[in-house]
Amino acid sequence: MSGPKKRKVDSKCRVFKREWTTKYFFTKVQSMLVCLIFQETLAVFKEYNLSRHFATKHGNYASKQSPQEREATAQRLMAKLQAQQNVFHRKTAIQETTIKASFMLSFILAKASKPLSEGEFLKECMIETAGLLCPKSKGKFEKFSLLRRTVTRRVELIDEDLVSKLNSKVEFFKFYSLALDESNDVKDTAQLLIFIRGISDNFEITEEFLAMEPLKGKTRGEDLYDRVSTVIEKMKLPWSKLANVTTDGTPNLTGKNLGLLKRIQDKVKDENPNQDVIFLHCIIHQESLCKSILQLNHVVNPVVKLLNFIRAKGLQHRQLIKFLVETDADHHDLLYHSRVGWLSLGKVFQQVWELKEEIGAFLKLKGKSDEFTELSDKNWLCDFAFAVDIFSHLNELNVKLQGKDQYVHDMYTNVKAFKSKLIFFSRQISDKVFTHFATLATQKETIQNVKKQSKSLDDLHAEFYRRFSDVEKIDQLLQLVACPLSQNPETAPEEVQLELIDLQSDFVLQEKFSSLELRDFYASLNEATFPNIWRMAQKILVLFGSTYVCEQTFSIMNINKAPHRSSLTDEHLRSILRIATTKLTPDFDALAKKGDQQHCSH
Repeated sequence: MSGPKKRKVDSKCRVFKREWTTKYFFTKVQSMLVCLIFQETLAVFKEYNLSRHFATKHGNYASKQSPQEREATAQRLMAKLQAQQNVFHRKTAIQETTIKASFMLSFILAKASKPLSEGEFLKECMIETAGLLCPKSKGKFEKFSLLRRTVTRRVELIDEDLVSKLNSKVEFFKFYSLALDESNDVKDTAQLLIFIRGISDNFEITEEFLAMEPLKGKTRGEDLYDRVSTVIEKMKLPWSKLANVTTDGTPNLTGKNLGLLKRIQDKVKDENPNQDVIFLHCIIHQESLCKSILQLNHVVNPVVKLLNFIRAKGLQHRQLIKFLVETDADHHDLLYHSRVGWLSLGKVFQQVWELKEEIGAFLKLKGKSDEFTELSDKNWLCDFAFAVDIFSHLNELNVKLQGKDQYVHDMYTNVKAFKSKLIFFSRQISDKVFTHFATLATQKETIQNVKKQSKSLDDLHAEFYRRFSDVEKIDQLLQLVACPLSQNPETAPEEVQLELIDLQSDFVLQEKFSSLELRDFYASLNEATFPNIWRMAQKILVLFGSTYVCEQTFSIMNINKAPHRSSLTDEHLRSILRIATTKLTPDFDALAKKGDQQHCSH
C-alpha cells in the first residue's frame, strides 16, 4: 500500500526575489519569509502567498508613497528588524555566557569540596567585588544563578558529562586495571571505591574515578563482585581486557574460594581462558604492615600515652607550649599522633626525642614524672633512639611510594632498594657502625644492644621479602619493560626473545630509549615489528601499584560527608568525588546549552 502523497513544492518557488521587499514588504531570514510590518512568517516562497498576505492585512500600507519612498520605508523596516534580531542574539549570548560561568563556578565548588550551598555566598562576594572594581558590570554578576538547587543540578550535569567523556576513552582501551578499596562514611555506610586505569593504542594512560558503590547490607565477596560486575558491564568494559586488580588485601576482597578476586578470575577465564589477571596487594599498605614485625609497642605505647596526657586537656597543652617557649626549645608544640597514622609516627618520634629533656622537666613540674619512668630508663631510651631512626627511613620510603600515576616497576624499585638498605644497615650495626642511625649513635648503651638491633633489621628484611612475594613474581616482567636494553634475551619470556634481540640491536631505538619517556618510547615502536613487547608493555604500564587514589578519595569523602553534612546523598557524593578527582575537563559550552534547555531553578 502506498503511503500518503507528499506535497510537491516547485524549486523555482524557493527563490526569493528582491523586488518583493518593496512591493510586499517582506524579507528572507534564513529559510523563512518575514513580514517587515508585523514580523509574521510564511513558509512557501510563492508570490501569490505574499500578495494575498499584503492585500489582506496591509492593503492600504504605503499605498500613496512613490517607488522611492516605498524603498526607503522598506529599508527602514529592515533596519528595525535587524536591530531587534541583534538584541535577541546578544541577549542569548549573554544568557549562555552567564550559564556557562555558573557551571564553571559549580565545578570549582565541587572540586574544592565546598558545600554546594556556598554558591550563594560566592555570588554575594562577586557582586560586592564587582561593585568596587567594575560597577558597570555589577548587573551581570547579579544574574548569576548559584542557588543550592541550581548548583546541585549543575554538578549532576557535569558528572554526566565526565562519565560520557570517560566512556569515549574506554572504547579505545587495549587493557585496563582496577583499584578497589572499601571504607565506611560518617553514616556507617560501606562505600566501595573503584578507580580505573586504561591504556590505548598510542599508550595514552587514563586514570579516573570509575564508581562509588554504597553497600547498605553485607560486604561479602559475592556482594562486592555483584557491584563491580555491574559497573564493568554498565561501562561496556570487556572482561578479557582486564589486566590487573589491586586491593588493600582484606579477606572479603582476596579470599581464595569466595573472595572478590577469585570470582573476577573465574569470570575472566570464562571470557578468555588464556588471560591471567595480575592481582596485587597495595604496595603502600604492605610496607606499613611490615613495621609490625619490629615489635616496638613497648616504645610506641608510652610515647602515645605521653602525647595523650599532654594534649587531652587544653590547659595542660597551653602550659607546655608556654614552657617550651620560655625554655627556648627547638619546637614550640608537639604533633598529635593517631595510632593508625604510621607515616606521622616517625615525625612524632623525632619531635618527642628532640624535646625529651624539656618534656621531662615539664612532667616533673606537674608532679607526673612517676607516670612516665621510661624517660629515665637508659635501655628504653636506646630502643626509642633506634625507633626514631628506623621510622625515619621507613617514612622516606613511604613518601616515595605515594602519589598518583606511579608505575609499579618504579614503586617496586624503591622497595627493593630499601630491602638492600636493610641488609646494609644490619651489617653496619653488627660492626658497631652507626652512620645512618645518628640518633642511636648518641646512646652509650647502644654497643651492648647491637645484636638485638641487627636482628630487628634482619626480621624487617624477611618480612619485606615475605609480604612482597606477589610483586616479586612479576619482577622479571617489570624489569623487562622498564629496562629492555639491559635484559638478557635468554631469560626473557619465549614470545619476546627474538623481538628483544632486534630491539637491542637497533641504534635508533637505543637513542629513543635514552631521550624519550618510557611510555613515549613504547608508543614509538612499530607494533607489527614488536607485537609481543608492545603488548607486554601495555599490560605492565597499566598496572595499579597501590590503592593510594582510593585512600586519597576517602579523605575527600570524609570532608564532604562530615557530621555537619551527613545528609548528602550517595548519588551527589559520587558526583562530587568524580569532579574532585578527575583530570578531564568538562565541555562547559555544551553544558551551558543543556543547562539552558533544562530550565534550572533560579
